[in-house]
Amino acid sequence: MQRLAVKRSNQNIIAQCFSIYKVILTRPNPSSTIMIKKLFKALILGVIACVLLLLFSDFIISKQSENCSSTISEVIPSKVGVVLGTSKYVHSGNINQYYQNRLNATLELYTAGKIKYVLVSGDNSTKEYDEPSTFKQDLVKMGIPENKIFLDYAGFRTLDSVVRAKFVFQEDNFIIISQPFHNERALFIAKHKNINARAYNAQDVGKRYGFKTQFREKFARVKTVLDLFLLRTKPKFLGATISIK
Repeated sequence: MQRLAVKRSNQNIIAQCFSIYKVILTRPNPSSTIMIKKLFKALILGVIACVLLLLFSDFIISKQSENCSSTISEVIPSKVGVVLGTSKYVHSGNINQYYQNRLNATLELYTAGKIKYVLVSGDNSTKEYDEPSTFKQDLVKMGIPENKIFLDYAGFRTLDSVVRAKFVFQEDNFIIISQPFHNERALFIAKHKNINARAYNAQDVGKRYGFKTQFREKFARVKTVLDLFLLRTKPKFLGATISIK
């Protein structure tokens, strides 16, 4: 009986402690409530601002679609075609469809006499990863003469590729070659930098295959707008000029 009484007493003490703890948690604290409301409002405003920025960036960049051609007969001839680099293989080991379609589009332009030279601009940040050289090897295999292909090893980003085409390779009138969504962003950069560029659309890929790329593109567009209008981002490297001839 004594042990039972002690047990009940302990249970009562624990219950009272929980009751006090509950009262402390639920007791209104004016300063804490105000702070929570302010944080909540700031969070909501931040989310709204991000959504608006996403929509605005997508809208103004999408307007560049009017300067993109999907039919070879619509393309106005130019001296140089700038093909934007990407990896040759995907994680599964298969050929990257974006890569293959850009190769095909480049060959179409060259074969049709729409361009005389090809400038491959891509990432060569390590010895093991060399987008420009890989593109060149395959373009040569497809029939484009090696002496008609120039390489830009410092095209780390679309901004670098577009700006370097003008200030390093001294071309102010060229055709950008990539998928439609990428061309729109590249042309937006070109327009902001007063570069007279147009674009030829390589065949796009299926929605399922390109879902991740299309999703990342939304944020890449925001980054582009911030780079151009707020951060004033410049290419990582410029360097000595190179003539394409």
